[in-house]
Amino acid sequence: MLSRSCGKAVSAVKRCLRLNSTMTVPPAQVASPSSSPAPQPPQLSEPAYAASIVHGRGIRPPHYLPKTHGIPVATLHFRSYHPKLLDFFVHFASHAAAALGIPISKPVHLPTERRLWTVLRGPFVHKKSQENFERRTHKRLIKAWDAHPETVGLLVQYVEKHIAAGVGMRVVQWTRAPVGVGQKTLEAVTGQMRMDNELRAQKVKALGEQIVKEEMAAAAGAAREGALETAQS
Repeated sequence: MLSRSCGKAVSAVKRCLRLNSTMTVPPAQVASPSSSPAPQPPQLSEPAYAASIVHGRGIRPPHYLPKTHGIPVATLHFRSYHPKLLDFFVHFASHAAAALGIPISKPVHLPTERRLWTVLRGPFVHKKSQENFERRTHKRLIKAWDAHPETVGLLVQYVEKHIAAGVGMRVVQWTRAPVGVGQKTLEAVTGQMRMDNELRAQKVKALGEQIVKEEMAAAAGAAREGALETAQS
């Protein structure tokens, strides 16, 4: 049986060799100098690629844009009891930020919060027997820089709309005040202080005048009583 199978294999190889030798290979076409060059594909930049729809891009790592000025605008805190679901949603949020052109940091793994509970098995017979329960809260942090507040608001709304069940999010956003707001605030506070001082001085003056009038009236009354007593005596 083994010799028969080997003979069949050798005959099959010979047939394949004869077939390859009989086939003729067409000569390669030589490009003439007058022929037009092949069109080159358009070069796609990273921001354009991040803002375009590419199917299957979600399985790839997100594109982290470089910081332009290094001004922080927001921090996104994510937490969940399931680490795989948390990493999946953080990956989704990073892709959304890259599509909006927001420079973000890589996800930072914050310390895991642990909570322990000890519960009695039974109130009477199994009073000395206890059960321990543990809950772990996993946390991630993403920081965003150099973006307009409206763009950050769009990112937050989009992420909140598509948030996964079992994932919590907290956003801390910074806003920039216009130039000269400190001087304007100082002038307003100084004006209020001056008005308060003037009002306080007027109140003190009015109170002093009232005290003087009352004292003068009391002195005049005492003088009249003294005059009457001397006249009667």
